[in-house]
Amino acid sequence: MIPRVDAHEKVTGRAVYADDIHLERMLIARPLHAAYPHARIITIDTTAAVAVPGVVAVLTAADLPGAHRTGGIIQDHYVLAGDRVRYQGDVIALVAAESADAAHAGVAAIRVEYEPLEPLIDPKAALRPDAPRVHPERADNLIAAYRLRRGDPAAAFPSCAHVIEREYRTQHVEHAYLEPESAVAVPEPDGAVTVYGSVQHPFSARRTVALACGLPLERTRIVQTTLGGGFGGKDDTANLVCARAAILALHAGRPVKLTYTREESFRESYKRHPFIVRARLGVDGDARMQALTADVTADGGPYCTTSPYVIWRPTVQCTGPYLVPNVHCDTRAVYTNNPLTGAMRGFGSPQINFAIESWVDEMAHETGLDPIEFRRRNLFRQGCTTHTGQRLDRHTVSIAEVMDRALERFGWGEAYARGNRGRAGPDGKLRGVGIACSYRGVSLGAEGADFCSSIVEVLPDGTIELQVGVSENGQGMKTAMAHILATELGVPLERVRFLDTDTSRVPDGGPTVASRATLVGGNAVLDAVRALRERMAPALDARPGRVVTFDEQVAACRARGITLRAEGRWVGPPVTWNEETGQGDAYFTYVYSCNLAEVEIDAATGRVRVLRLLGAHDVGRAVNRQMLEGQIYGGLVMGMGLALGEIYHVANGIGVETNFDRYRLCRANQAPELEAVIVENPDPDGPWGAKSIGEPANELAAPAITNAIFHATGVRIRELPVRPDAIREGLAR
Repeated sequence: MIPRVDAHEKVTGRAVYADDIHLERMLIARPLHAAYPHARIITIDTTAAVAVPGVVAVLTAADLPGAHRTGGIIQDHYVLAGDRVRYQGDVIALVAAESADAAHAGVAAIRVEYEPLEPLIDPKAALRPDAPRVHPERADNLIAAYRLRRGDPAAAFPSCAHVIEREYRTQHVEHAYLEPESAVAVPEPDGAVTVYGSVQHPFSARRTVALACGLPLERTRIVQTTLGGGFGGKDDTANLVCARAAILALHAGRPVKLTYTREESFRESYKRHPFIVRARLGVDGDARMQALTADVTADGGPYCTTSPYVIWRPTVQCTGPYLVPNVHCDTRAVYTNNPLTGAMRGFGSPQINFAIESWVDEMAHETGLDPIEFRRRNLFRQGCTTHTGQRLDRHTVSIAEVMDRALERFGWGEAYARGNRGRAGPDGKLRGVGIACSYRGVSLGAEGADFCSSIVEVLPDGTIELQVGVSENGQGMKTAMAHILATELGVPLERVRFLDTDTSRVPDGGPTVASRATLVGGNAVLDAVRALRERMAPALDARPGRVVTFDEQVAACRARGITLRAEGRWVGPPVTWNEETGQGDAYFTYVYSCNLAEVEIDAATGRVRVLRLLGAHDVGRAVNRQMLEGQIYGGLVMGMGLALGEIYHVANGIGVETNFDRYRLCRANQAPELEAVIVENPDPDGPWGAKSIGEPANELAAPAITNAIFHATGVRIRELPVRPDAIREGLAR
């Protein structure tokens, strides 16, 4: 077992989270959020707030020193709303005070006069030419759109033996990290600012802070504090929290802490995009897929955030790991006045995979084949060409192997035979099993540039400091990077100290998203090790028959004045994409996955109990098997939440759930029997052959569960989360 390098500090309570930071003369800040999801702001009166004892600063949009809008793709996200609010999470004003009580009192004293406007809440309606504009300056409400064209589905459908057309829907989902957004900003004597923040990507936070504060990047420093969970959720919103704290700190000339309450976090933070997927699938007489059309609409909320990237991945992977010669796919993200949506673990894949694996299962039923045989006839194979025109010959195409390994471990044949198929047993229970398969592009692919850097420094006493341009988000990256370094240098893991990401110390390695940290960071570490060995080589004497220890090498270099510091760099293999046709080599490699589920359903109530979940994944190579299994278990349970209970209800633009007391997360006593199957086919581009697991682990449990529900009940679920009354109604028909 390889121990986590950050385990001791976390279990002993010594880990420093942003809210743990206390500085001399530090002010406490609070935000004032909008009272409506859509409204014009007529006036903002801060007079009474300024007069509250202990209040030091009250700022509105009129006081911003830099850009009023930020954003990584489109700069449409307001730091502070000035003339209009576009969703319930917009911040109208900021208060900084000597105490939390004074800050709360200051916020309560601000008076805002609104002209409420009808919120635009239906993403389909938002696409109509006559729809009101969420951003009046724009010609329409379209954030981004992609198209994929291969073959001619319209010509292929008439000759198909079976054709089905279906619609599937998914919901808003809250990230539910235990630590809410928090940042501490410190004004520096030279007018620069340092922010200690709970952020996923310090470098994107630096760009946001610099833009909002009107500062150059070199006068903006971000230090990532220990992250209390993220799941993709601590990017855009968390970056704005850093920016607001920094603006207040520069204005007041004192450190400022801004930590959100859970209610503020629920209100403002972005959610998983709800999808509406309309698909038509046709197969020939041998049950081989011939034609597919897919239309995907994603609710983007009021601002762009990462919506273009979130809908690009479903475009690329719209067929699942199946060969379809004729494919047309259209995806779009749309502005609404609903809650903000952005990156969440899976990045569009959980939504599209629910649709894909549902329509594949439905077509299997239509053709009279069992779900395994139908999939087996259509799976990718080595050297095949996908619907994007990519020939899969650089890596091992292992989806059939992964599926077979999963089925064998699960005991699929016996479990499938036990299924009730709508006929409850004497105990009133219905049991069934379900399967879901996927392939997932590793890293950013053609939607971004894949690169990373690392810095390794050996200190005089032989201990080693490691910095990597991607960040630890709680997933165990520190341990993986330290393990790679220690193994390559032949030293104990305890000698390596991984330094938290500081934008003033290490070059940007791109965001810790897309399950890319181990791959890009690990390759950068390996490159640094190679450079370090080159620096050490000239200092070593030839000593035949004697092994020179690492400590002796360090001493020899020190005696000759050689500084043992090296930078590593890695740039990903080339990828291509044609925006007009949706053709190209979108990713340089893929992870192949299969999830299996067994469920038990009470026929009287429609309630679902998941008995077993199995996740099988080809990860290239397992760097740390225990952490890898933990990622799979966590992903399975998170996917179970997506299937059965998690939903952030929205009523006319307003979120219903405001805290964990009403938001339905899976509890420990609901966790089923979990099993991980690790398949290893080393990848030519991964460190030690490793690929990724963080997001693949989360993208298949939901459709495996809904397919199991169908096997048990004969009721097809096409909208998440599963409602017990939908099962009851289906059984009654």
